[in-house]
Amino acid sequence: MTDSDPVIDTSRPSIARVYDYALGGKDNFEVDRQVLTNMLAIDPQMPTLAKEHRVWSRKVVRWLAGEVGIDQFLDCGSGLPTMENTHQSAQLANGDAKVVYVDNDPVVIAHGRALLEDNANTRFVNADLRHPDDLLDSKPVAGFLELDRPIALIQCATIHHIDKLEQQQSIMARYIDRLASGSYVVLTHVHNPGDGGEVSQLAERMEAAYRSTNATTHWRPREEIETLFDGVDLVEPGLVPLHRWWPAGPATKAVRPIFDLVLGGVGRKP
Repeated sequence: MTDSDPVIDTSRPSIARVYDYALGGKDNFEVDRQVLTNMLAIDPQMPTLAKEHRVWSRKVVRWLAGEVGIDQFLDCGSGLPTMENTHQSAQLANGDAKVVYVDNDPVVIAHGRALLEDNANTRFVNADLRHPDDLLDSKPVAGFLELDRPIALIQCATIHHIDKLEQQQSIMARYIDRLASGSYVVLTHVHNPGDGGEVSQLAERMEAAYRSTNATTHWRPREEIETLFDGVDLVEPGLVPLHRWWPAGPATKAVRPIFDLVLGGVGRKP
């Protein structure tokens, strides 16, 4: 973690700014827009998938805050506030819900600091999510959230930027070990079924396009992604494409293979 002022490098694309552009945001530069242009050449539905991802994560937050009763959220890799933010979703269902955002992207940090001025139940920490103990023991987290009570840990579109599966597993295992009983883990990860089919080919092309950003991104088979939930019980319907996940309602229908490129799941720690 660092308290130094963030330095924004406009010469290299940022995954947070690319995602912001895909969602229709304005906090991006030409270098970021070019990355999305490259992805659109692979599949023009990429912005739709990005919006589907944000809608899904906010739907889960509202469900956790409203129906499950979770009132503490730790949102890692929070991204830019282009659409409805975690604290807005959570506090819409429970006005007393507390949210801590975590990110280390300079543009996100600038927006995160602005969030501190607007909402007494919201905090932001400039930290590296790859170090769970440092993050959880930091004052903005340990001094604000009650870690001996259930929280919702959000790792949406974050862990797939970590290089090796073993490192991903170790990081998630440490987070889950530190969570109180009754906590929830919300996680999404890019998916490559590895069967040589249309989705696999699309995943390989997307992975190559992402290599130009500031974040390495690894598409993995479902079996590997599922290991990141070790220690929690997956909520039905389990780890599935986002359009098929809904705890208490019908699933929507995918119209293109690109919707199978991201899997999402929610797990509860016993």
